[in-house]
Amino acid sequence: MADGRQLTIIKVFRKYSHSLGPDALQFLEEILEKHDIADNDVEFSIETIAREYNKQDDAAMKVSLDILRRVYDALQDQGNPGEAEELLDPDSHLYFVDAFEMPSWHWSQERGTFEKSSSPLTVAGSADSRIAAVRNRLHLIKQSILRNEHFSPSTLPSRDREHLVTLKSTKQLLGRAGERFLLLGMLAHNKEGKLCVEDSDGTVELDLSKMDEPGEGLYTEGCFALPPCEDRETARSIYGHIDFLGQGSTSLLEDSQFACRIREELADLYFFFLSDVWLDHPQTLIGLQKMFDNCIENSFIPKVIVMCGNFTSKSIMQGGGRDIQRYQENFDSLADLIASYPQITRETHFVFVPGPLDITGSSALPRRPILSTFTSHLRSKIPKVHFASNPCRLKFFGQEVVIFREDTMARMLRNTIGIKPNVTGEDLRRYSILDQSHLTPLTTHIQPVLPDFDHALRLYPLPTAVILADKYEKYKLTYSGCHVFNPGGFVGNSFSFSTYCPAERSSEEG
Repeated sequence: MADGRQLTIIKVFRKYSHSLGPDALQFLEEILEKHDIADNDVEFSIETIAREYNKQDDAAMKVSLDILRRVYDALQDQGNPGEAEELLDPDSHLYFVDAFEMPSWHWSQERGTFEKSSSPLTVAGSADSRIAAVRNRLHLIKQSILRNEHFSPSTLPSRDREHLVTLKSTKQLLGRAGERFLLLGMLAHNKEGKLCVEDSDGTVELDLSKMDEPGEGLYTEGCFALPPCEDRETARSIYGHIDFLGQGSTSLLEDSQFACRIREELADLYFFFLSDVWLDHPQTLIGLQKMFDNCIENSFIPKVIVMCGNFTSKSIMQGGGRDIQRYQENFDSLADLIASYPQITRETHFVFVPGPLDITGSSALPRRPILSTFTSHLRSKIPKVHFASNPCRLKFFGQEVVIFREDTMARMLRNTIGIKPNVTGEDLRRYSILDQSHLTPLTTHIQPVLPDFDHALRLYPLPTAVILADKYEKYKLTYSGCHVFNPGGFVGNSFSFSTYCPAERSSEEG
């Protein structure tokens, strides 16, 4: 029988879908003994080695002793620092990622990992891409569920096997009436208007009248039933070598090193987030002026200011020429206001994210940036201005921040299938958005989505932070290593906004 240390080693490598031979297992035990690793620290130490092994391009499912030695030697070298490092330059590690420029990675059932799409992406999409977008969501959630300890069997004989839960397909229910099954599928209505669970093999009609009460959170048509949330660190430890954003990938070790240095060197660096900056409201520019004045008076210049729409209090999509001209003039006035603060103009990055009422050219998600016709004065006045898609992402060292401006909560509440009694608003947001690994877990007839760019709405691996700028009430929470907050509307006399501190990975009311 294997001892406790061997079981721990095997368990950790199994999580990464790797099996260990006797030579590799003995080598790992020798490493633990050589470094006098205590029993309580065995899992952490082996986790470090397994993560690095998994990132090797030539890593096979059966662990190679030669590759394992190479990984160990590399980790040894990282533990011997050389010359003193230069101070961190935040601007050289700050990237703004447009939804339409993110590489498309899809889940391969055959290879059991992500593959980069080689076909060109189009706004029109196709029937195949619409199906593929939903299947990708299903496979992505399913692969994380099967890695969960309640679903993943041990490679060694164990009593735990008796308590394992097994997922079944809808086709396995045929001819087995009265038995209990656990299904993973999308909630949808069939042609007869009846609610059903749909997976890649078929559909099963649901009878909610026999359900005691719904599970945690909010369920709407388009949600997947039964998705536990996989925390950011676990997902990054497995897929950290994949460059989902197209800006270069970093390892967990690099993320950890950056995090320590950010806390030491950039503790006073902040990002500001504002939503519903109605430029046609008479108090908005006054509120922004007060915000800028406070920044100057307190020598508190933010590195980034993100302004989310709507930038108008009413839709002008069907408006006349005067409405459109006034829309542009409001942006021109904002440009003049910002330019009147030279230090802020010189040091701060300004990001503009369109809202549902802004003129972008499409109502489907993701949305294009605000049309350049209206922003030429801003571009000429502000050197560090970025007109982003909705959603967009901000990469800062090893952190990923997702920014999304949409009234999603109201749309989800209007299309609710089931909700647990006495559930709080925080629970709804947590279980409905993060557990679904998607910003809009709704069907396309409720929320149109460009199928070729559905990956830009994905929340897997979980980001470091998600800004859900919504008309819903202001809130903040941290769940499975992801900090989520709504900055609230800036409009009116409240002048509400949020500040995010990368050193603490948390937000505060501005």
